[in-house]
Amino acid sequence: MIYSFDAYVTAALFDRAGRAAFALGDGTVRFEAAIGAEPGFVTVEAHQGAVLAAAVHPSGRGIVTGGDDGRVVWSRLEGDEVAATLIAEVKGRWIEHVAASAASGLIAFTAGKEAHVRDAADPKFLRVFAHDKTVSGLAFDPKGRRLAAAGYGGVSLWWAKIEGQKPQVMKWAGSHIAVMFSPDGKFLVSSMQENQLHGWRLADGKDMRMGGYPSKIKSFGFFDKGNLMVTAGANGAVVWPFAGANGPMGKEAAEIGFSRDSMVVRVAGVEALPVAIAGQDNGKIWGAHMRSGRIETLKAEKGAAISALAVSPDGARLAWGDEDGEAGIIAIPAMDTRF
Repeated sequence: MIYSFDAYVTAALFDRAGRAAFALGDGTVRFEAAIGAEPGFVTVEAHQGAVLAAAVHPSGRGIVTGGDDGRVVWSRLEGDEVAATLIAEVKGRWIEHVAASAASGLIAFTAGKEAHVRDAADPKFLRVFAHDKTVSGLAFDPKGRRLAAAGYGGVSLWWAKIEGQKPQVMKWAGSHIAVMFSPDGKFLVSSMQENQLHGWRLADGKDMRMGGYPSKIKSFGFFDKGNLMVTAGANGAVVWPFAGANGPMGKEAAEIGFSRDSMVVRVAGVEALPVAIAGQDNGKIWGAHMRSGRIETLKAEKGAAISALAVSPDGARLAWGDEDGEAGIIAIPAMDTRF
């Protein structure tokens, strides 16, 4: 089933219960009315402007969004009713990046050169970490204690609850536009303006170039219990090995699903399985099993470029959205057996 929201799909997410949610360019959040039911969505008017970023709330209930109205909002369903709670407001700023940690209960967001941290359990808690340049990406480590802030010249690592500190800076020349920790917390990976990734092993700070991409990497994520990382930015999905103490150091990436006439622009993974999902700039979506190498089409219809992908916690469903406001929820086949 394909739904038309008539607004850019900023993010597609699943909450802890497996309910799909779509954050849109018209400022709304659309929740699946009932898990697995067809059709039906419940709308939350979250922002007076576009939603720019979204993450699942630390509680697992609903999602946290940042907008061009300077507001950070927690949207959710309370029984049959919708609820929207203002978490923070920074007037005159765009909230372009949001991160949340279920492990620590912390929420982080960017406002220009600042990274803000709030505690979902303590409305009075506030930390603000200032940077010399605009913060262009955020991520919590697996324990939710450290916050990575990407920007020009590298990635700054902050202890998320400590005031008056100096960050540990993982330096690398160039503009870093997104950042992510590996699920085991051993590696930090950033996407760069220069069509490449850069990585660091946190134990000793040893860094690694991960290049060869024809375009900017707008999306990347881990799957297969953290053993593999899949990225967009090429004609196929690029998969890097992360198992072992050295991760991808000294190893080659594999490119799967190569297409001469399209680019992979969004990726996701099935957390517990060696299954990667790729969304293309022509609207198609496919999944690949890394052990067998078999690829299965999940959305064959062409359309606008895919702008959002998410896999449900149980790995059974895929939510997608595109730049023209089309969206859908797809049942993922049992790839561990069918492939």
